[in-house]
Amino acid sequence: MRQPATTIDLRRDLVGLLPRLRRFAITLAGEAALADELVQAVCQRAIAKGHQWSGEGRLESWIYTLARQQWTDDSRKRKPKASLRGNVTDIREAARERSTAVDPDAIHHMIADMPEGLSSMFLLVDVEGHSYQQAADIMGMPVANVVSQLATARLHFAGLAGTHPIHRY
Repeated sequence: MRQPATTIDLRRDLVGLLPRLRRFAITLAGEAALADELVQAVCQRAIAKGHQWSGEGRLESWIYTLARQQWTDDSRKRKPKASLRGNVTDIREAARERSTAVDPDAIHHMIADMPEGLSSMFLLVDVEGHSYQQAADIMGMPVANVVSQLATARLHFAGLAGTHPIHRY
């Protein structure tokens, strides 16, 4: 039996979103292995719930919302354990130890190592280009919280920039 065209389009579009979905998952999970598991679960969830996608708005917003919901559901199931993220204050020291060339991996790690919640907000708005309202919808919070968290994330990232030579040409 042939699948509906919307399911095929959803799957195709989902494949195109995988790199961005993984970056978002890393901001939630804090490490690549957990992020990869989250991406897999979100893809399965999106395909299973494809009939719920109305086609309105941005598909990536719907997928990111599914990712946040999946992460929240998974977090409730896991036993509380020590944070897998490094100490945020260690970021400056790690940045000093890196070479003077800025590589995308270093910046990605700096974003992922932000305090929980801040990295997701920074990624959604400043990297992915979502509006404050879209980010609020994805994260399930009021716009005022988005504004506050984004300001804190930007200040945090700007503070790190003083130890990380980023040249603009």
